[in-house]
Amino acid sequence: MLQTILLQAGGPSPMPSLFIMVGMIVVMYFFMIRPQAKRAKEQKKFADAISAGEKIITTAGIHGTISRVNEDGTLQIEVGRGTFMTIERSAVSMELTTAHKKKAEGTATATAK
Repeated sequence: MLQTILLQAGGPSPMPSLFIMVGMIVVMYFFMIRPQAKRAKEQKKFADAISAGEKIITTAGIHGTISRVNEDGTLQIEVGRGTFMTIERSAVSMELTTAHKKKAEGTATATAK
């Protein structure tokens, strides 16, 4: 009889565990997945906007100037006088290139004063 009463009463409610799991998924989305997707979107936008004449840095650390934008989505960059390389647009690092441009602008402003 005691066993029948305990079986009918059930156990602890699974709702708190469910709320914790949902909360963990929401936190993971807002702190990991969403920022990564936003950064990838910005990188793609940056890669599509670059044009000939710009100084860039690749993800491998190669510095160069874009000499030609090819129709197949690649870039021809000049890494030295008369030395050219063909790279993919996606190989251009947005973070390194923008940091290099800011640094160059900062030194140009400091020397102009």
